[in-house]
Amino acid sequence: MTKRLFDVVMAGTALIVSAPLLIAIAVLVKVTSPGPVIFRHERVGMNHEPFEVLKFRTMSAGSEGAEITAAGDARITKVGAVLRNYKLDELPQLINVVRGEMSIVGPRPEVAKYVDLDDRYDVVLRVRPGLTDPASLKFRHEQELLMQEADPEDFYVRELLPEKVALAVDYVSNQSMRGDLQLIFRTLRAIAL
Repeated sequence: MTKRLFDVVMAGTALIVSAPLLIAIAVLVKVTSPGPVIFRHERVGMNHEPFEVLKFRTMSAGSEGAEITAAGDARITKVGAVLRNYKLDELPQLINVVRGEMSIVGPRPEVAKYVDLDDRYDVVLRVRPGLTDPASLKFRHEQELLMQEADPEDFYVRELLPEKVALAVDYVSNQSMRGDLQLIFRTLRAIAL
């Protein structure tokens, strides 16, 4: 209950404080690339419940391709590249937090096809997915890692996903309010650098 109250207060406050920035980003996305401002994508949430994660659209509308994205992907717009670099594309997920689909801190939400590959998600999905977690920090430059691979999706499934799940299981097993606050500050620092 304390974590949920913290999430609602923090996300609600962040939405109010960042409203001018959210509006500016929405206008930039709209005027620089045709299509919707918000990208909705189904992810697996707490207790394996599906939900639509919200992000500012960073790719050309109607783009088809792999679920994962390497740096330099031709589908990414110029504005989208900047938004992704500073994680600004994920600001609409504050709405997911207010709605109770996500938490400020928790394992990052994943698409069903990857969740189905690892039984440890039964542990991971006991909690709400979050905006940040230990894996978000460790793999802050995941797009650059993927860009170096001949088959980025295979590398993601073989190498990155198992490590992300291990970090998520450890987070779920040891989570605390103090640990969450440390992760929030570490995330803000990583984004600012």
